[in-house]
Amino acid sequence: MNLILLGAPGAGKGTQAENICAHFHIPTISTGNMLREAVKNGTKLGLEAKAYMDAGKLVPDAVLVGMIQEKLKEPAYQNGFILDGFPRTVPQAEALDQMGVRIDTVLEIDVPDERIVARMAGRRVCEICGTSYHTEYRPPKTEGICDADGGRLVQRADDAPETVKARLEVYHTQTEPVKAYYAKQDKLSVVEGQEDIADTTRLTLQTLEGRS
Repeated sequence: MNLILLGAPGAGKGTQAENICAHFHIPTISTGNMLREAVKNGTKLGLEAKAYMDAGKLVPDAVLVGMIQEKLKEPAYQNGFILDGFPRTVPQAEALDQMGVRIDTVLEIDVPDERIVARMAGRRVCEICGTSYHTEYRPPKTEGICDADGGRLVQRADDAPETVKARLEVYHTQTEPVKAYYAKQDKLSVVEGQEDIADTTRLTLQTLEGRS
């Protein structure tokens, strides 16, 4: 299965990508993780991307398309993959088609904006390993400290409420049309995100089983 996972920032795509990966045994390509690694390493790409990410804007298509194209050449992705965070614009979707990449299913996790803003405001991330926590839904055993390695938990700049709202505006303006693009190809399914992650996962897997 070659799957695209859509959803606004904070809709829980990352968690669902992990669950889909475990269930169907296919790897995930997360552009967000790829970009954050480049930022952390201070590469030329990372410095360029950081300015866009901190402002809640999308990284230019040319940068992301090149990254994805190289990634899909690796052996690990020849028997299926999950694209998490790409494509985010219609030109990116068209670029996938032009590259000859076969997409079987496109799944959106749909969560209202107000819930996303509240959810993101409580997220904390380990400075060392990147593990995510939430002050309400998934608190660490010791406040401010990662359970795994004792690293300090911080709020990412792009999780601040004002930045989240800007990211949501960008999503609705630039990424919503991607849904229509794939709906015309009869590849789009939508799952309503639930308060309980397990309920969202159940609906997600049921939907994908029905399309596989």
